[in-house]
Amino acid sequence: MIDGLTWTFTADAEVYAAAAEPWLLRDPVRNTVLLTVLRGVRSGQFSEDPLMAWRTEGGSVEGAVIHTAPYPLLLGVVPLDALPSLATELIALGRSLPGVTGPLDQAEAFARAWWEPERGRRSERLYRLGSLVPPSVPGVARTAVVADARLATQWFREFQEEADVDVAADATPVVSARINRNELVFWEDGGRPVSLAGVSAPIAGMSRVGPVYTPPALRRRGYGAAVTHAVTRKALDEGATEVLLFADLANPRSNSVYQALGYERVADYASLRFR
Repeated sequence: MIDGLTWTFTADAEVYAAAAEPWLLRDPVRNTVLLTVLRGVRSGQFSEDPLMAWRTEGGSVEGAVIHTAPYPLLLGVVPLDALPSLATELIALGRSLPGVTGPLDQAEAFARAWWEPERGRRSERLYRLGSLVPPSVPGVARTAVVADARLATQWFREFQEEADVDVAADATPVVSARINRNELVFWEDGGRPVSLAGVSAPIAGMSRVGPVYTPPALRRRGYGAAVTHAVTRKALDEGATEVLLFADLANPRSNSVYQALGYERVADYASLRFR
C-alpha cells in the first residue's frame, strides 16, 4: 500500500472496502458502478491487477476510485479539486489507463489532468426508477442458467462492439459470474430468446439494470422494453428500493423507452477514451 498526501492506493479489496465503502454508501445511486465493481473484486471476478484508491481529507474519506484492467478507471463523486493529484499519482505509479468513466464533471476534470488526450467519448444518462409502468409485449421472462452461457456471452460481446465499450474485455467471466448470481434474464417469444438484460443483486437497497441487448434483426418489437421491465420487477421483488440504469445519449429511442417504463433522469455521465 502506498500513501500519498491525499490518496491511498491498494490492491487489497478488503482494505479498500474498510476505508472507502462507507463513503460510497453515502450515495449508492451516484456511486452505483463502484459499488457493483467492488463486489465483483471482492468475489474474485476482476483479478487482473486491480488498483483501488481513496482520498482522505481532515481524517475522513472524501472520494474513491477503482481500476480493473482492461476497463477504464472508475470515478465516484470525487471532489473536482482532488482529480489532478489523482492523475499525478497514477502517472507516477506507471498505471496504464484506456480511459475514464464517471459523472460528467469528474470524468472531464480527470481527463484534463491526464497525460494522454481524449480520443473519443460515450455520453450517458443515469436514470432511477419512479413508478414502474408495464409494457404490453408478447413473451415471457426467464432467468439465464449455466446452459445459456454461450448465447449470453455472444450477446454481451455484440453489445460491447456495438456500443464501443470494454471491447478489449473478455465477457466470459463476467457472464459466468452473473449467471451464478441469477443476474441475467432473457425475454423469450415463441420459445426462443429474443432479448437479454442484466440486473445487479441489491447493494444497500440499490440495483442497476444493464446491459440491455436485442439482436438487430429482432428490434422495434418492444422486446428491449419487456426485458427491462422484467429485470426491474425482479430487482424490486428482491428488495431493491432504488433501481437504476444508464442509457446512451446517442440513442434517443432507448432513452424514450426507459422513460416510458417509469425511469427518471438523475445525472449525466461519460466514458472518455484515451486510446
